[in-house]
Amino acid sequence: MKKYIERTQRSRAMTRELKKLFKDKKPATSLSHTTPWKLLVAVILSAQCTDKRVNEVTKVLFKKYKTLDDYVCARKSEFEQDIKSTGFYKNKAKNILSAAKKIKKEFGGAVPDSMEQLITLPGVARKTANVVLCNAFGKTEGIPVDTHVRRFAIRFDLTDSKNPDRIEKDLMELLPKKDWCAFSHYLIYYGKEVCPAHKHACEDHPLTRLYPRAAHSWPKSR
Repeated sequence: MKKYIERTQRSRAMTRELKKLFKDKKPATSLSHTTPWKLLVAVILSAQCTDKRVNEVTKVLFKKYKTLDDYVCARKSEFEQDIKSTGFYKNKAKNILSAAKKIKKEFGGAVPDSMEQLITLPGVARKTANVVLCNAFGKTEGIPVDTHVRRFAIRFDLTDSKNPDRIEKDLMELLPKKDWCAFSHYLIYYGKEVCPAHKHACEDHPLTRLYPRAAHSWPKSR
């Protein structure tokens, strides 16, 4: 119980600090999109790839494939080449094109707006579903746990697990639901702009001042 109380207090203090740090930024994904479907495509492409690279690829991709039907009718070999620079392109192409067909056949051509339905789509697990729900539909059903969120949750002792699904559950128990999506987005900003993943001195970073032990909790394998 003591650990839970300490973690709750720390997570909420972190949220307050993050909101102050990024007060001029809207908590939202940096992936370019104009529709739920395009966001879903971008999130699938973002696996093991930077958002910057994904945005470069989708800038061209979304002009070539304008509607869901364009993906349904796409030639897999050609589509693979269109997304090749994002890495793991064969699997990503398979998932995106299969998801398009499933959405057309089972969901009337509209990306579903519930966790239960989204995770039935090829290539979509909870993290992807949460990003789509938060950013495309303004719905909060969980916390998107990307690599930044995962490493900060571990370093700031907000969880005892390294598994993203377990980490998500732990964070959901610590934070009020209204902060779930924002906490994730702000931690991603923090990871990109303040405290990158490579080992460095971060004793004076804003969040580290709230929990000094974090400055010495880099993974041994790094």
